[in-house]
Amino acid sequence: MKQLITTCWALLLLTVAAHSQDNAVKLVCVAFYNFENLFDTEDDPLTSDGEFTPQGSYHYTEEIYREKLDRLAEVVAQLGTELTPDGPAILGVCEVENRKVLEDFVAHPRIAHRDYRIVHFESRDRRGIDVALLYQQKYFEIQHAKNLPMATRIVQGDTSWSRDILVVTGNLDGEPTAVLVNHWPSRRGGELATAPLRNAAAMVNKRVVDSLAARGVRSIVMGDMNDDPVNESMRVVLDAQVKARRIKEGQMYNPMYDFYKRGMGTTAYRDAWSLFDQIVLSHHYVQATDGFRFYKARVFNKPWLVQKLGQYKGYPFRTYAGGTYLGGYSDHFPVYVFLVKDVQ
Repeated sequence: MKQLITTCWALLLLTVAAHSQDNAVKLVCVAFYNFENLFDTEDDPLTSDGEFTPQGSYHYTEEIYREKLDRLAEVVAQLGTELTPDGPAILGVCEVENRKVLEDFVAHPRIAHRDYRIVHFESRDRRGIDVALLYQQKYFEIQHAKNLPMATRIVQGDTSWSRDILVVTGNLDGEPTAVLVNHWPSRRGGELATAPLRNAAAMVNKRVVDSLAARGVRSIVMGDMNDDPVNESMRVVLDAQVKARRIKEGQMYNPMYDFYKRGMGTTAYRDAWSLFDQIVLSHHYVQATDGFRFYKARVFNKPWLVQKLGQYKGYPFRTYAGGTYLGGYSDHFPVYVFLVKDVQ
């Protein structure tokens, strides 16, 4: 790799093995991060957020809230900077309470210079947590955004809701592109018993991706899926395959599988790792001969993001454990991919 050339688009000179000479390419970083309960300190009477208040069980003060923002900004400030100083051009997030916490986050001094813009809708999740998209306008121009509500259970006319699916369409350096941000229903109640809920969420994504592909739009599906790359929701319903060279038109490519196969994860529970946080790409990114193509994927699991002591030693260094404030980052590691295309 030759010297990094920083312009508004972070032009790079990369050595591409398939060619006999160095090719100049444009590079963009796309990331996802579960913020693990980024709440403000105020009680919302419409949701179950009382524990995240100064009077609540977590004794969640303004000081803790500000430290939480600082911790998260510390991570995001470093994502992808090994190849581009701008970090993530597109960042999907989940477990955020409202737009206010997102505004506070993007204004943090560690990342304020990136001028992240926000796409967010309030979901009907009972805890009041949502998904959102942050993006840099010099990379991604938004055309349309919508949220797709996800019902999980209907009992005698009373409906329970999970987090919405966020669909954002626009142009990534002039290329029609859609980003779908997800936080699928959890496994609480048992993996098998709750699998149909995640399969249903996967089917919504699949239908959106297929509809957009018919109009020439590429799609990036990201989120905390609460399933691994090998589960039915991912491999069968979403049709996210794991061998790039075998991807057919209409299928998706899941670059996170290789990490899973090597025993890596993004979150841990009962001493077992899961790779729930994933970024999946429509077939265009491995088949197309022009435009952006997949380059690399990463799990951001630096040593300082790992719990060093106690019951959760070796796990992601989280904010709380058992009601005790630890002062960590999140119970999930972030993930990101690099996309590249030849400079004309």
